[in-house]
This record gives sequence, C-alpha cells and structure tokens, in this order.
Amino acid sequence: MKQWIVHSREETMNFAEKMAEHLTANDVLTLSGELGTGKTVFTKGLARGLGIKEMVSSPTFTVVKEYRSGRLPLFHMDVYRISDDEDIGLEDYYDQGGVTVIEWAENIPSWLPGDYLSVAIARTGQTERSLMLSAHGARSETLYREIMHDACTGH
Repeated sequence: MKQWIVHSREETMNFAEKMAEHLTANDVLTLSGELGTGKTVFTKGLARGLGIKEMVSSPTFTVVKEYRSGRLPLFHMDVYRISDDEDIGLEDYYDQGGVTVIEWAENIPSWLPGDYLSVAIARTGQTERSLMLSAHGARSETLYREIMHDACTGH
C-alpha cells in the first residue's frame, strides 16, 4: 500500500486524471473516506482523464450516474444509503465495458467484484489529502504497479 499526499482539489484531480490513462474496460475502483474528503473530486479527475465531456456530480440521490462521452464509459456510484443486504443490481455494471467507481463501497462488501483497486482518501490538513491505494486481484495489482511506475519515473 502506497500513500500519496495531494495539497489541493486540483492536485487530487490531476492524480486521478493521470491514473485514468491506465484504466481499461471493466476496471473497478472503490473510494472511501469521510464526507467532504474529495471522493467526487477524485472521480471528476478520472472523468477528465477518460475524456468525459459531461459535468460530473455526486450520484448521492440517484445511486448511479453514467457518463459515456469518453474513451470508456464511466459508471459512478454512491452507495452511502445502501446496505449489504440490498440487491439493487450494481454488479450488473462491472462487465459493461466501462470503468466503475464506487463511493462508500465499504457499505456493500459482498457486492464487490473479485478484483478492484481501493482508493482511501483522508483529510490531513485544510486542503491536503492522503491517497492510499491497495489492490484486490490480479488486474488491480497490474494497475497499481503501473501507477507506482508512473510515480517513480515522473510520467
């Protein structure tokens, strides 16, 4: 598990935008962190990196928002109000050829796929955030190594 420190919303978005270069069809990312730590800001950066043209906003009240204008579709989920006992078909998105981002995934552990990359976001200052990535599965391990390589080589 590697930790990165970002100092602003824009740095958070830039980090996620760079990460998006490595994303492929059916990748799943989970985002965790307290309210207001920047999960949706992170997703906006991913969307920018995927070339999504639509305005990205939190899907808190709709649970899922779909964005299809980029090089890959983006399925942005907020399961804050969902429990592990509810089956609302979120797993149907995992193999639809896009990137799935799940905010508050810790609420639905039994509905997560076997392979995903976790991004934990923690507030460490007024605008500073810690980003910690951990891989769960072979594809996410490859994705993690690619991100680490970029970080080490400055790409």
